[in-house]
Amino acid sequence: MSLLALFSPPPPSLSDDYTGTQFRWRFLVFRPALFVPQASLLIAVLLYLAFALYGKYRNQRTANALYNAIHPLLAHNFSAPASSSGLISDGSTDFFVFSTGRRALVSLHTVLSLVPRQDPLHLLLQFLWQLYDLRYHPRDHLSLDFLLDPEAAAALPDFVWAIVNKSELTTIKDNRWDLTFTRTSEHTSLPPAFSLMSEFADVSDALFKLHLSPSTTLSTLLATPPFLTYLRSLSITDQPHERPQSAASYIAQKHTAKRVLLDINLPGPHRAKDILPLVDAVFALVDLLAAGKVVLRPETRAKIRKVREDVEKEIKEDEVKEKKEEAAEDKKAAKRKAEQDRIAKLSAAEQKKLLDRTHKRTIRKSQGKVVRKA
Repeated sequence: MSLLALFSPPPPSLSDDYTGTQFRWRFLVFRPALFVPQASLLIAVLLYLAFALYGKYRNQRTANALYNAIHPLLAHNFSAPASSSGLISDGSTDFFVFSTGRRALVSLHTVLSLVPRQDPLHLLLQFLWQLYDLRYHPRDHLSLDFLLDPEAAAALPDFVWAIVNKSELTTIKDNRWDLTFTRTSEHTSLPPAFSLMSEFADVSDALFKLHLSPSTTLSTLLATPPFLTYLRSLSITDQPHERPQSAASYIAQKHTAKRVLLDINLPGPHRAKDILPLVDAVFALVDLLAAGKVVLRPETRAKIRKVREDVEKEIKEDEVKEKKEEAAEDKKAAKRKAEQDRIAKLSAAEQKKLLDRTHKRTIRKSQGKVVRKA
């Protein structure tokens, strides 16, 4: 019995001076005023959970609305418009659709990236960062990566070219190594809200001459008001997104990296179909590229080829330099280990003499530095 008493909590001390609301039932007494902190914490947790569940539901609704809107277009263009599981989710913010089975394309990788509405703390951080950086505007956006097949890639000259919304110019090159090949400029064929990123003017002239339909060119398409709101960037590239670490990987990717990329801001779930004409126009653009409709002057092709040869040479030089640095580090590490092994084989007295000698040498060096500074 004494052992049970040791682990039993002390009886509560109820003051007779309590004047607040209380509830009694037999020998039980509940005084709400004594549990204000606990009640506040419970309410905060419940509100957080409610906010998170609503944010997750809203993101799922947005993703489903987009998938339902775009799936008929994908089904019209691909024999396998989606995987067996349809819309693939990775958490509550990232959704994917992988489509294959179309002429001129190896695949279309559709990526939907949503604002983390299920995470109130993340939303708060984004809001605070917006107050600090006025250029930062987190929004739901959709990326479509059209990977050209080898035959279509062979018909398309090498180049990097993009139309970019000016709000994206400050950050787009941070995530796209391929766009560092380009120069940014204005173009008379573009609305004022967009800038052109191109290696050479000849590339832009050839692309703006293309007719996506009898009455539609890239210029007329981009001038349509809905597209002015939604388009973030449209790019055609023969280079990988990230800088290769070796010349061998660069050469390998160089022949498989030709693609068309479309990045757009998402409208609300009820207006998801507004973006379909823009996506459909990119399918028409892919067909024109695969048909060899883009023709560049021989001197432009030579300049582009020279740029890529220089990049390959630079990557090789960096690779050789990195290997030399690694070899030097390995040599130092081996030398240091050999010295440690040699010292470990000495007697205790010899080790002490060596440590004393090293300590004195360090003191002399530090004193010499002090004298020189003086």
